[in-house]
Amino acid sequence: MEQPPIEGRKVFFLYPHSVIQDDLVDELIMQGFEIYILRDHKRARKLIERFPGSIMFINIDERLEEPEWEAYIQEIQDNPEIQTRLGILSYNTDRDLMEKYLMEMMVPCGYIQLKQGVKESTVIIRNALLANEAKGRRKSFRAVCEEGSGTLNFKGDIGLITGKLLDISAAGFAAQIDAPPQMDKNAVIRKVQLKLRGSLAMADLIFLGPRYDRQDVWILLFDPTSLTDNAKITINHYIKLCLQRLIDTMDV
Repeated sequence: MEQPPIEGRKVFFLYPHSVIQDDLVDELIMQGFEIYILRDHKRARKLIERFPGSIMFINIDERLEEPEWEAYIQEIQDNPEIQTRLGILSYNTDRDLMEKYLMEMMVPCGYIQLKQGVKESTVIIRNALLANEAKGRRKSFRAVCEEGSGTLNFKGDIGLITGKLLDISAAGFAAQIDAPPQMDKNAVIRKVQLKLRGSLAMADLIFLGPRYDRQDVWILLFDPTSLTDNAKITINHYIKLCLQRLIDTMDV
């Protein structure tokens, strides 16, 4: 039996409806899926070739006429250079259209009717992602932080300790600490203030130790018992912004 990929799969939404972009994507990221939004089908075609094993859900209600979408999707599925699994998103309930994509074109991630609502659509898409092993064997993924977009501070024995975030996941982050003090491994750091693109979140952190090659780069885990719902939302929204910036600035 084929093992799921260790790193999981990048999941792209091409021309997503606003309800997906605003609500569903945030929820899926909170559940541990690596989600990106694409707004150009020509650029999307180049991106998925760069990321073999990725998944892309296409909103066929936008931008192109249905026959054009059919040709676009068929070209991707017929191209041996592209190893991306496709799914369809639409408010169209036409059974013949659905059967064409499912039975004739055999898109592996399904045809998802969005008229059912956000909660129902989220469950269906989540199940499709799990069936296609989108999480892989990892517990969480890391997003690279834009320079200066995330900072932390807390009160230590020597006064105020500050630093900047380098990368982040739902489980924790790496941060470059200014004048790092001595800290015991597995020590709990209370009431750390995170400033994430202007939004604030408070959390208790567990110090795992410095990075093997940099004593000023600390590896820190969130103490999940300390996170309020608002803090979780702020952190996951920041992860979403970090992911999106990576894909938006990528040269393809």
